[in-house]
Formats: sequence, structure tokens, C-alpha cells
Amino acid sequence: MSRYWNIAVWEYDFYAPHWLWGLLLVPVIFGLHYYLNRHHAGHLRFSRSEGEQHEMGTGWVRYFRWGIIVLQGFAVSCMIVALAKPYHSEYDPPKIDYKNGIDIILSIDASASMLAQDFQPNRLEAAKTVAQKFVDTRKGDRVGLVVYEGEAVTACPATLDYAMLKKQIADVQPGYLEPGTAVGNGLGVAVTRLRSDSLKSKVIILLTDGSNNAGTIEPMDAARLAKAKNCRVYTIGVGSQGLAPTPVMTPFGISYENLEVEIDESTLKAIADETGGKYFRATDEQSLSTIYGEIDKLEKRKMEDLHFGAEPPVTILPFLMWAIFALMTAWVVNSIKFKLDD
Repeated sequence: MSRYWNIAVWEYDFYAPHWLWGLLLVPVIFGLHYYLNRHHAGHLRFSRSEGEQHEMGTGWVRYFRWGIIVLQGFAVSCMIVALAKPYHSEYDPPKIDYKNGIDIILSIDASASMLAQDFQPNRLEAAKTVAQKFVDTRKGDRVGLVVYEGEAVTACPATLDYAMLKKQIADVQPGYLEPGTAVGNGLGVAVTRLRSDSLKSKVIILLTDGSNNAGTIEPMDAARLAKAKNCRVYTIGVGSQGLAPTPVMTPFGISYENLEVEIDESTLKAIADETGGKYFRATDEQSLSTIYGEIDKLEKRKMEDLHFGAEPPVTILPFLMWAIFALMTAWVVNSIKFKLDD
């Protein structure tokens, strides 16, 4: 059946289902109407017998009368269903083209502590691997890279050249910048890398394994700057719970000691809350990979809400068309009945 005439109510859901209770009254009202009319005294008196009256009448006119009542009841039922605001329960929303939707900046902490070996082979290599896989999932989104230690630099501006971006991610190593962890600078530089022609959906994924101890920008000042640019910041704290083998510089070179994992989660949560993003904690590479997948899902849902209403459209046309058709048919049948009565 054409979707324009489909009134199979089991294929619909309803925004105002309380109206459907009215369907229970339809048979009662029309049954009562038929009963009262059937027992209503006529205006003409016949002197002939009851048998002669039946012979004079047209027996199947009463079927026309029943047909009219059924058609009118059906029309009223269709109008009640229309008032319940039906919509297709298996609504297939329009396909969304995300390639014009999201600008993403990855801001990755490359400080010496990212060489801790609670991830395999270490935090930084695991973060780079997962970031490259995340880039592979993009389809037309512009993605850029900021690297920070005690200061922050743009390793790759937002680009569609994913091969170049992945190479820049692979080249990230600690020791090229001032030592330290400048979370505020890492976020601030990322905000400035969002181009002036960036579209409505702008995202920064800020990854760190420590707390802000260097730089010229306070993390929350950078968060307010991101908010002013309508940019969501998803923050990721990288590091296992408890102790982790961490590189320590000694007079004899670098050695590894089991040190407490210290992530400033309160600040990372505050940054995410300020900008409408979300904070995640990654304790191994698998959870880090899952986090990137969750961020991708969150952004797609936000883009759907931005471009399309989340609710499917109300579909009342089929019910109204059937109601009109039933009323017109009832009128035609009623006209025929009057001719037969005559």
C-alpha cells in the first residue's frame, strides 16, 4: 500500500497517545445512535398489517443504513488517530554529510612523563597509535595537531591531508621543547589553530598525563577562550591507577622508577564542563581507543541535533485522506438510500 494511504496503526508510534482512548467511545456513540433511531417512532401511520409493510419496504435498505454508520465511525476513528500525532516508528532520518561539519585539533602532551611504561610500549606511543587510527576514521573533517611540553607548538594546521598529519603524529617525541607540562598553552594554541572559516562544530581533544606546571596561560583561561569560540574540549587523562614505571633523569642517564600517577582530573573535568565537552580517563591503550570512539559518537550526535530535528515528522495525511474518503462514501450511500426509500 502506498505510504500516502497507509493507516496500519501498528506501524506507527504517537506523540499524543492519550487521544487514542477516544477510539473506545466510537462504537458506543454510534451504537447508541443506531439504537435510538431504530426505536424512534415514525411520523406516518399505516393501517395495513406488519407483513404487508415488510412487503412494501426495501429489505436491504437497512444494510445501507448500517454501512453509513460504519463509514462515519471509521472516519471519526481516523480523525482521532490523527489527533494522536502518529509518526513512523521505523523512521529513517536523512543521511548526514559530516565532511563539512567538524574541525578537530588534537593537542597531545609530549612531556618526558609520557614515556612511562604503564602503556605498551609507553604512554606517548600508545597515544600516537590511537590518534592515527582516529584520523583514519575521519571522512572529510579537517584535523590538526598541537604538541606541547613546557610550551606548545602547532605541528600541523587543520588539514584534509591525512597522510601528512599521520606522519607528523608519528614524529612526535619529547625533548624538542622546554621541559614541563603546559596544559594551558597546549589548549590555548589549539584554540588559535581553529581557522576563522571553521564551521559550527569545532572540537579540541586535549590529552595529558599530568598537571599544569609550566607555560604562560592558565588552563581555565584557555578553557574560557575555547568557550568564547564555541569550541568543545574533550579532555583525556592518560595513566594507570597507582604506580607506573616512569623515566627519571639521573647523573648516569635515564632510569625508570615506580612513581605515583598524578593527573589533575579536577582541572581536566572543569575544562570539559566549561566548554560543553567531557572528561575521560584512559588507563590502557584499549580504553584510550574506546574513548576516541566515544568522542566520535558524541560529535556525530551533536551534528545530528544541529542539522536535523531528532524527532521524526508527524504523519497525519493518510488518516485524514481516509476520513474524507469515508465521509464522501457515506454521503453517496445516504443519497442512494433516500432514493430507495422513495
